[in-house]
Amino acid sequence: MIKVFYDDRQHVQHNQSFSPSAGKPAKVVADWYNHNLPIAIEPVIPLTQEEIALAHNPDYVNGVLSLRISNGFGNKMQEVADSLYWTNGSITSAARYAVTHQTQTVSPTSGFHHASYDSGGGFCTFNGLMIAAQILKQEGLLTNTGRIGILDLDQHYGNGTDDIISELSLDYVSHYTIGGGMLSHRSGEAFLEKLPQIFKEYFSDVDLLLYQAGADSCIDDPLGGTFTQGEMRIRDRKIFELCKEYRLPVAWNLAGGYQTPFDNVLALHRATLEEHLRVFEGISVNTGVEESYMSSPGLAFDWI
Repeated sequence: MIKVFYDDRQHVQHNQSFSPSAGKPAKVVADWYNHNLPIAIEPVIPLTQEEIALAHNPDYVNGVLSLRISNGFGNKMQEVADSLYWTNGSITSAARYAVTHQTQTVSPTSGFHHASYDSGGGFCTFNGLMIAAQILKQEGLLTNTGRIGILDLDQHYGNGTDDIISELSLDYVSHYTIGGGMLSHRSGEAFLEKLPQIFKEYFSDVDLLLYQAGADSCIDDPLGGTFTQGEMRIRDRKIFELCKEYRLPVAWNLAGGYQTPFDNVLALHRATLEEHLRVFEGISVNTGVEESYMSSPGLAFDWI
């Protein structure tokens, strides 16, 4: 069973935003249950304001949570503010469990990588990736090399992550982000061929990998567009295979995804979970399109 760190309080029922991410957690978990995927819901420990401030300006944190400063969605809704303790708690809880048990976990959350040290934006309020890294470092859980990796495959540049690393002079975080302009619409295949080298260069010496499995990297997304649907599945499978090869515990989360109907986004997130099942649990899910992935020209990977 895959451990999924979810609490209803990380889900926002109503939000004034173009982005669906605040309301995504419950829909994704329901979709996984509806497709009979073997998941086990684990408890989330909500973060405190002080813990969130380990990666952000305390005045900014207080301002958002007290509704004096707009959140990353550009509004000051109480429901969104209340959820932030839980969304960031979800990725932190998943990361803590993964590194302490040397395993793989899931946090069904989005909205992290555009949040910088003292501001939010791009539908991101607090940077849960960096908050989790700071908490694990503070708790002494990175016991081998003392390093943590962040692989950000949202289509857009993880500017907030880089800003926090720079602002706090953090030398223990290895961050790779494909960014908005680093890949053309035709270069998904070339990127997939580079993945082994990326892991060797960035993540061979980390104690834990945080993997942001962006759905907006799909070529069908109105705000993204690099990987075909087949390449998206190959992307996730190859990343999990490399984690297995390097014996890396991994906690992954959702990111992006603006297609309509929303079922298209759910299908991409479901594919990530299915590839997790295939690689780590030995469970092969019949997608009905496997042969087309395996026959993609130029993609000579070993398949499990």
